[in-house]
Amino acid sequence: MSAYRDQHFLADRNAVERIASVLDLADRRVLEIGPGRGVLTRALLARGARVIAVELDGSLVTFLKHEFAQAIDSGALTLVPGDATRVDIPPFDIVVANLPYSASSKITFRLLDIGFEAAVLMYQKEFADRMLADIGTRDCGRLTVMVQTFARASRCFDLPPGAFSPPPAVYSTVVRIEPRPPLFPVNNRSVYAEVVKILYAGRRKTVRSILKNTGGIFGADLVASLLSGLDPAILSSRPEELYLEDYATIANALSG
Repeated sequence: MSAYRDQHFLADRNAVERIASVLDLADRRVLEIGPGRGVLTRALLARGARVIAVELDGSLVTFLKHEFAQAIDSGALTLVPGDATRVDIPPFDIVVANLPYSASSKITFRLLDIGFEAAVLMYQKEFADRMLADIGTRDCGRLTVMVQTFARASRCFDLPPGAFSPPPAVYSTVVRIEPRPPLFPVNNRSVYAEVVKILYAGRRKTVRSILKNTGGIFGADLVASLLSGLDPAILSSRPEELYLEDYATIANALSG
């Protein structure tokens, strides 16, 4: 059975055990995205989790139905065929998953929108490094801001290419994410997300240069008022130089 697109299956049993042991999963509804051949799925079930597994590859769905027929019949495993970025997902408490690299960003943003108690997610190391970067530094990006605004994120451990089959060309990182209220009040989460997205689409420009062209999105009057009242130090900065409080200040002013 070959890998689907960029899917790399966990092959290191010790790594599987470490991932499945980060959180207490007994009697919890655990979402697994991209179960593949079910190695991690089996470890989650062994810990008493009620697993909801979302798999895009039809051949793997068929395999999993056969491999886990008993768990499916008992209700311990719910198999959801489809794309995790858009398919309807039953209610869950915790997420534990080896995410496909190409969809990591979309899935992470969707999970934050849906909400969960905690997550243990595996990413390409470079992606995880960006997520965990310090706010206000060159390594900071849209992902960094959105995750750290609405959650605590910490590195659990790194895994070498040899832990997977087929081996990827890069190292991977397991990250623990726990949602929390923003450190600075955010009046409208959708506006906040849009502001961060727009700012990082023009990240090499100053905040003033980016925002002056957003009247069609937020309203000319709101933008004019923001530009006249915002701290000049913020306006002259590039997005990557801002702090979480600055993003909240901008978004709240544009929330009407």
